[in-house]
Amino acid sequence: MRFPAIHIRAAALFIAVPTAFASGQSPSFPDPSRDSVVRDTVPRQPATTPDTTVASDSTQSVAPRLKSVVVTGNNTRASSYLRLESSSATRTPTLLRDVPQAVTVINRALIKDQAMQNMADVVRYVPGVTMGQGEGNRDQPTIRGNSTTADFYVDGVRDDAQYFRDLYNIERVEALKGSNAMIFGRGGGGGVMNRVVKEAGWSPTGELTLQGGSYENRRASLDIGRALSTTVAARFNGVYESSDMFRDNVWVKRQGMNPTVSFASPSKQTRVTLGYENFIDYRTADRGIPSFGTAPVATDISTFFGNPEVNFSRTRVNGASASVAHTTSLGINVHNQTRFTSYDKSYQNVLPGAVDATGTSVSMSAYNNAHQRTNFFNQTDVTYSARTGSLAHTLLVGGELGRQGTDNFRNTGYFNDTDATILVPVATPTISTPVSFRQSATDANNRVTTTTGSLYAQDQVELNDHLQLVGGLRYEKFGVRYHDNRSNSSLKRDDGMFSPRVGVVIKPAAPASLYASYSVSYLPSAGDQFSSLTDVTAALEPERFENVEAGAKWDVADRIALTAAVYRLDRSNTRAPSATDPSITVQTGSQRSQGYELGIAGQLTRDWNVAGGFTRQSAVISSTTAAAKAGTTVPLVPATTLSLWNKYSVLPQLSLGLGVVHQADMYAAISNTVRLPAFTRVDAGIYYSVSDLVSTQLNLENVLDRKYYPLANGNNNITPGAPRSVRLLVTTHF
Repeated sequence: MRFPAIHIRAAALFIAVPTAFASGQSPSFPDPSRDSVVRDTVPRQPATTPDTTVASDSTQSVAPRLKSVVVTGNNTRASSYLRLESSSATRTPTLLRDVPQAVTVINRALIKDQAMQNMADVVRYVPGVTMGQGEGNRDQPTIRGNSTTADFYVDGVRDDAQYFRDLYNIERVEALKGSNAMIFGRGGGGGVMNRVVKEAGWSPTGELTLQGGSYENRRASLDIGRALSTTVAARFNGVYESSDMFRDNVWVKRQGMNPTVSFASPSKQTRVTLGYENFIDYRTADRGIPSFGTAPVATDISTFFGNPEVNFSRTRVNGASASVAHTTSLGINVHNQTRFTSYDKSYQNVLPGAVDATGTSVSMSAYNNAHQRTNFFNQTDVTYSARTGSLAHTLLVGGELGRQGTDNFRNTGYFNDTDATILVPVATPTISTPVSFRQSATDANNRVTTTTGSLYAQDQVELNDHLQLVGGLRYEKFGVRYHDNRSNSSLKRDDGMFSPRVGVVIKPAAPASLYASYSVSYLPSAGDQFSSLTDVTAALEPERFENVEAGAKWDVADRIALTAAVYRLDRSNTRAPSATDPSITVQTGSQRSQGYELGIAGQLTRDWNVAGGFTRQSAVISSTTAAAKAGTTVPLVPATTLSLWNKYSVLPQLSLGLGVVHQADMYAAISNTVRLPAFTRVDAGIYYSVSDLVSTQLNLENVLDRKYYPLANGNNNITPGAPRSVRLLVTTHF
């Protein structure tokens, strides 16, 4: 279903950086059990956050020497896109302007206003991050030039399986850019994406949202939470979706539920939160369209290349979590969290390959994969605030233990039970040729077990009102045990990795900061998903990521946050062929990513909310690797990106939204032969409150109906962007 172009007149919806705002009084907070205290520097002034819940951040506290700043929320700020503090970047509640690192927070208000449902929606508004196709079965962002399928976290705990994540139970998404191993452990070379889950609190919440729209979009979500007593609270989040897509024969079915319960001691010194999630994602595995020459092949964007009766991706996630926070009478804060997650993932597909020289035929191949993974992680943080002379310290010591077991099994597809590849006409690429699946000589059938143990320490030092230092070090012992079921052979690899981070924050005035930082991360030779280990990779040291960054942050009257960062990220110890004997693998390969980014989020006025960012970046192979020669441009890294979303309240009941997303052209693969063209997409929204209990919103995407290609997984798996579409949401509040 397509809609005519919609023209919305919205005067002055593009930003002009404000020079001053009037400061307002801090509102009262109706639920003391959800308060959070954050670090600030003098002159100390009230800090506010738009969210009425603080999720996992509420379990921390800070130095008694520093004046406590209570993070509060009220209805006037509930719609703001501003987030002033977080615990994720330092593992202690810290104002984002005091974090020596680029951090972008997509909060609940922005998620709701844009009707975001997945991580691809989120990263459109995260500078320095683009989303890949992920073979039609997983999230795969490129963060500062580094593609990853593993740098995902839930409340700071690793969530590294390959699947599409939904936002139905998410309070906010935090993108922390640069090397992050000191805080998050191995990996995190380009950055990490951390989802903060909605959890039970003592403020009542209740929303039922029904959604429908173009291409048979149908979705319902529920969020209900209540205090059961002064010491017990419960919350339930659920979602169900059954939708078609603009692509022929492509559909998605999702369902999830996430109950949580919180217990607080009468003294509020101890809090326990338990949670469980069951999530199922079942969809067509859509590998997009191939290329011809240097561009996507000329075909209707809805054309399906493959066999829709064969292509599917199914994921089942079952996760249980427990969090315990306790503050002793001495002011020592102990926070322990445990997460156990089981992932059952399977997918199979018939996918397009290269188009022949005439542009009339395309090769097809097929395979399927099954992965079962269990994750168990336990983290303990101990924080204490103290003084040494004139210096104020926030000290952190902690540890993490983890174990992951993964079974991998792959089959190759054979058309008519004989051919591994076939040619089909580009004009009619949707096929029904019978295909059978069985193992070839190189298909995986293995069991991989990894163990990790980490110790880390950090000190956040306030030297005076205008200068802060942050220093931390993690030591991680990481082991891989690989067993090939086919050959009954085993390999192993153990690494000990030291990951430092140091930063300095200069505060010319309380709401502004200048910073510089240095950090290092490592990626073991088994890779993102440790799906295999060979005699070669078992002998290799981890890859190294070194991030140098400087930036500025300014929270203007605690209403709008302006950020800027410049960085250089070097990836080294990468596999490469020996210059004297190409059959020998050496670790001389390297990559350099560098650039700068700008961000804005918050309220330009009481009626005008804005969120956006701009990035200028490059990522180049700086020394020949096994994948490419020196000088090659890294794929899926556009030189410039721009995103800007505005929402303006025209009347107390009526608001209008207008946004633009621009992305420069980029290569689809490391071969640097196929370019995805630059594009600019315009979105809009209309929001109307029928009453205090019922609200509606109409989201229009790609208003100008532009043809564009935002996602790819190599030269011949390119996903077109959706044409003009609309979604209507009706929400009942109770």
